[in-house]
Amino acid sequence: MENTKFHISSDEKSDPSRILDQEYQRQQALYQAQPNIVQRFLEVQGRHVTEGLLGRAVQIRFNLPDRVVVEAPQIDQAATISVPQAAREHNVGGWRLRLSRGDLDEALRHRLAELEQSPDLAVSVAASLVRHGAVLHMVYNMLPSGRTVTYQAQDGESIPCIPVGEGEPESAITMSTDAIAEEGDSEEGRGTLQVPFVPYARRFYLPQWVAFDDQDNLLVGSLKEAEAHLASMQNFTNILHAASALAAYIVADAEYQKKRYGMLGQMVNQGRALARYKTREIIAKIKERAEANNLNRGLSLSLPYFNDQELKMETSNFEVIPAGRIMFVPAFVVRAVRQEAAKVGQDTRFNPSTRRHLLSELAMLEQAFLSSDSVSD
Repeated sequence: MENTKFHISSDEKSDPSRILDQEYQRQQALYQAQPNIVQRFLEVQGRHVTEGLLGRAVQIRFNLPDRVVVEAPQIDQAATISVPQAAREHNVGGWRLRLSRGDLDEALRHRLAELEQSPDLAVSVAASLVRHGAVLHMVYNMLPSGRTVTYQAQDGESIPCIPVGEGEPESAITMSTDAIAEEGDSEEGRGTLQVPFVPYARRFYLPQWVAFDDQDNLLVGSLKEAEAHLASMQNFTNILHAASALAAYIVADAEYQKKRYGMLGQMVNQGRALARYKTREIIAKIKERAEANNLNRGLSLSLPYFNDQELKMETSNFEVIPAGRIMFVPAFVVRAVRQEAAKVGQDTRFNPSTRRHLLSELAMLEQAFLSSDSVSD
């Protein structure tokens, strides 16, 4: 096992990623040095911690192991030391914290930090192992593994979200990552019916959550199902975020990086496709209501877009026609869209890629109602 203490050079101090990598390697070596029975115990405690964090429980209960293996410099080898009985059981949170509007996540991190700073080496090491067990459980056990994928970024963007390649060729044997199992009655003696994902979906990390193709056509049964897929992807990234918030060094883990890269690109791609699909629905609805003369009492729009900074759907709200008896004409939509586009172009809350995405949707809306006699600049 590696020595639990290490010297940080001046170059390493200026390289946070190297520090995180060394801390991850140190914690992983410490975890692997524990006997199997202690590792199993830490897995259970890690599950308790994560269920409390992600389940938004009132309190979190966890126990430290009764003994841990540490590096003993005095004898230049690993040694097993006991954790005092009085220091093993811990409760974080409770109704008092809830009534004071305290943050359970922060309270847990504070408690673990206190224990890790304990003058008792056994308590300090045991607390760091519980923290490590929790983040390993989040990354390795709570999140499904996906395909090996490659994305490319659009010009001027920082998040690669366009899948590269045509996907793997279909095989005579359908793998679980290539198909979805259909539910329903099946004949006795037969396996579950596997329905292959479309080729475009197989170019993403988790094809089962791909709801739109590269032309924004719906691949699932309903818009509600597409929204559920996006919610699943958001939950996936939320768990990764919770892991890095609990132990920042987990970002150095190869599996963490693979899952983050694969899901981030997929979610941005599908989130934008969902926003464009909804924009087209809004356009169709406006035209339908205009033909029925049902837009003469005012019109306000909530245009959906995907914010790739916050990683969630948001809306751009603006007024097209004020409330009152004003006859609808397409020029009103064009004028309102251009005014909103000017505001978006100057809004510093948007990063460049989100701004470009929203502006492209506004352009779709403008083009749908633009006519030769609509409006002049």
